[in-house]
Amino acid sequence: MTIDFTHDQVIPKTYGGANGPKICVIHDGEPWLLKFPAHTQKNPNMSYTNGLVSEYIGCHIFNLLGIRAQDTLLGSYAKGDKVYDVVACRDFTSDGKVLQDFASLKNTVIDSVHNGYGIELSDILDTLNQQELYPREELKEHFWNMFVVDALLGNWDRHNGNWGFLFDNQSHSLELAPVFDCGSCLYPQADEKIMQACLTDRAQVDLRIYQIPTSAIRTDGKRSSYFKMLTTHEIPDLDRALIRMVPQINLEAIAAVIDETPGISNLQKAFYQTMIEARKSALLDIAYEQVISTKEHDIDER
Repeated sequence: MTIDFTHDQVIPKTYGGANGPKICVIHDGEPWLLKFPAHTQKNPNMSYTNGLVSEYIGCHIFNLLGIRAQDTLLGSYAKGDKVYDVVACRDFTSDGKVLQDFASLKNTVIDSVHNGYGIELSDILDTLNQQELYPREELKEHFWNMFVVDALLGNWDRHNGNWGFLFDNQSHSLELAPVFDCGSCLYPQADEKIMQACLTDRAQVDLRIYQIPTSAIRTDGKRSSYFKMLTTHEIPDLDRALIRMVPQINLEAIAAVIDETPGISNLQKAFYQTMIEARKSALLDIAYEQVISTKEHDIDER
């Protein structure tokens, strides 16, 4: 069952970001960010609410796999004679903490020749190893754990501006922010025709595993293939993340999250479950088996 946020108090807190309108409401005594559907010109046949569902399911799966993500609810909000579908995200800055994205941390690396929003792999790796404001090993673990789950969910837009830290102005301390902005997971621009095709044609599934989506991370100026990044084993910290994360992926528990998602069709549920199972098998399971079975790739020796 979805929630009607129409009569919740709207407060004058604003949020950045380019994907759709956003307002802040007080729900059950706490501030929640309401995200409205973003419009797209790429596929006019898709439901504009898909990105809201992606946000909801993606965050729930991150939490299920032990990576703290924002709390999300699906609902509606009426404005005039129109009722909008929304995803509500609990405001994790409501206790006075300030969200600082990875790009801002990247800017503190004085020797870096690129600005904070540059997403070249080599530049990101340099920042993870050179930054001095947060424990390096913990940060690298978090980044690559997040990458593995994004690979599972097909997130094409995890850039330096949509993950980061919470800064406490009182204690001057820094902590990892909950994962947020998962609206680009799970093929939000897939319409019913595409979903149905993926349930009957393996070639359509393979297209959406090996070719699209790509990671937002760039190598030599081009967006990186998830399959290539996972299976070339050029990044020891990524191999370690595979060993940490893949055994935790419980497809039955993920299926339960999807089945319990309110307001979506059986076709959507079948599509999401099919694609997650296929991505796990074709990407993560293969990469994981390579890491643990090939002595050449034994991460303890590197």
